[in-house]
Amino acid sequence: MTDATILLSAYDAQMRGVPPTPPAGVTYEEDGPLLRVVGQFRGFVSGPRDLGVDGESLDGLIARQRDFFAARGEAVEWKTRGHDSPADLTVRLRAAGFVPEEQETVMIGRAADMAVREPVLPDGVTLRRTTADADMRRIAAMESAVWGQDWGWLADELTARLATDPDELAVYVAEADGEVVSAAWLAFRAGSDFASLWGGSTLAEWRGRGIYRALVATRAALATARGVTYLHVDASDDSAPILRRLGFEAVTTTTPYVWTPPRADRPNVTP
Repeated sequence: MTDATILLSAYDAQMRGVPPTPPAGVTYEEDGPLLRVVGQFRGFVSGPRDLGVDGESLDGLIARQRDFFAARGEAVEWKTRGHDSPADLTVRLRAAGFVPEEQETVMIGRAADMAVREPVLPDGVTLRRTTADADMRRIAAMESAVWGQDWGWLADELTARLATDPDELAVYVAEADGEVVSAAWLAFRAGSDFASLWGGSTLAEWRGRGIYRALVATRAALATARGVTYLHVDASDDSAPILRRLGFEAVTTTTPYVWTPPRADRPNVTP
């Protein structure tokens, strides 16, 4: 088998089941082959490589997830991977009203290979690990600026995850003159050989100066110290070339398919 085949097999076996203990207010539920996550900023659904259902049974499974979150007045993301089966899953998701978002590349690298050198930061930029609620809000504000939409939900999610198990998540901020210019976090997965790299968004004026690479190296060093073998990333088109140069290997793609309830179906909330 090629390295990519071995890495993909490990990913399928270890990264697609029920995660560790959910944060407060979040529940994990199983519906047939699916994992359903309830209580986040939007619902989330994922399954194994082969769902084991097709045709009308698959349509019913899809409709059940959509209708579950419709009753809650919430959007739901169904996470697909490029090598999954049945092959017509995405066609049936579209038919049920799910809309694809941007495709990302699933990349895996050996943590020890990413932690071989000290991270180099631009002059005036500092990097630190944080658990402070105020920093989570500053990170969310930075992400909102980068993506041009409200990412306020991220502060709540990071805070809740840190409160549930601070050893499971390591959050880092890169700052210049007191401003958060980039941020990223490392999520450990108990009982597996993996940890996942998330975040890494950087303000436009600070891109291309090594901050992203420094955040990767810093998190890789922590992962290696904790005995983690592999690092996993769902990489954007911007991040994937950097990660390839660092030694990550592309093993598949992932595309979120999102169903959003019509505005009229959303519940009225009294302030």
